[in-house]
Amino acid sequence: MKRWYLFPLSLLYGLGTGIRNALYQVGLRRTTRFRTPIICVGNLSVGGTGKSPLVMHLAALLSKNYRTAVLSRGYGRYSKGYQVVNYSSTARTVGDEAMQLFMRFKNRIVIAVCEDRVSGARKLISDMEPGVVLLDDAMQHRAIQPSFTILTTSYQDPYYKDYLLPAGNLRESRSGAARADVILVTKCPEILPEEEKKLIRSKINPKPGQEVFFSSIGYEEFVINPKTNSTLPDNNLAYYDILLVTGIGDAAPLLQQIQKFQPRVQHLKYRDHHAYTQEDVQKIMAKFQSLGLYRLILTTEKDYVRLQEYSQLTPHLFYWPIETLVEHQHQFDQLILSHLQNRRGS
Repeated sequence: MKRWYLFPLSLLYGLGTGIRNALYQVGLRRTTRFRTPIICVGNLSVGGTGKSPLVMHLAALLSKNYRTAVLSRGYGRYSKGYQVVNYSSTARTVGDEAMQLFMRFKNRIVIAVCEDRVSGARKLISDMEPGVVLLDDAMQHRAIQPSFTILTTSYQDPYYKDYLLPAGNLRESRSGAARADVILVTKCPEILPEEEKKLIRSKINPKPGQEVFFSSIGYEEFVINPKTNSTLPDNNLAYYDILLVTGIGDAAPLLQQIQKFQPRVQHLKYRDHHAYTQEDVQKIMAKFQSLGLYRLILTTEKDYVRLQEYSQLTPHLFYWPIETLVEHQHQFDQLILSHLQNRRGS
């Protein structure tokens, strides 16, 4: 939804971000390069473009052959400075995205947070000696020069149709897409006609050497309750009254997926990265207890790491694991692996 009455403010915002990018471009603001390969995953717009499942896909791919680390800002945490995520960490201390990664990978990869990406990357590389670093949500963090950049943009709201904040949702102008090596159109329908892909590519108008891929969201065939160590097949959701609780950028795909099995869903929707409070939990429990005898609370993996601290919720709280399904996945994966192999040989 565009907010046209704020367009004059968008002009001022665009002037500010344009000057900032120009200063980096001409070298008047310092950019740090590292010998360790750094793969940046980011977007041009605020929230909801599918970065988190893509980072998980890349972490799973790269950790097979490389000591892999992920560095993020730790958005929404109540702490400051550099921290490595461990078993004593919580969403409050390191942020929900970092905890989501830790819940998925445990000790298979290193996960660190730092609001200062340059100092965080230096310490992470010095202490952990990773073979590759994934820089999460860092398209606008120009102080680090990544060796490879993946830009995500959603099928429903692509950057080339959007406008700068606050009239639209773009953090910087559309021209920022030129810095990406790959543009990944996310959250596509399972079947996307070739003619529509050609149209989207023409709108993106990739620069020479820039690749465009399409991806969709894949859902596991079960939902998980880690507290009770139980799983429930997705087709069994038809037998339950479901309360969906979300605090993410775009909950529409998950709601649509649930309604394939159970059309009657109560949805409590909060803003992206919402820090749940005891008052929220009381509201959730009151809504949950108003449902029928067979009932459950369903949420996202990212929301689960924020909600799991509330013991009254966890016996009833399930999340639905997702993954990024990239069309021509072998070609996409090989592009990333070839970049690392070339860096190793240089």
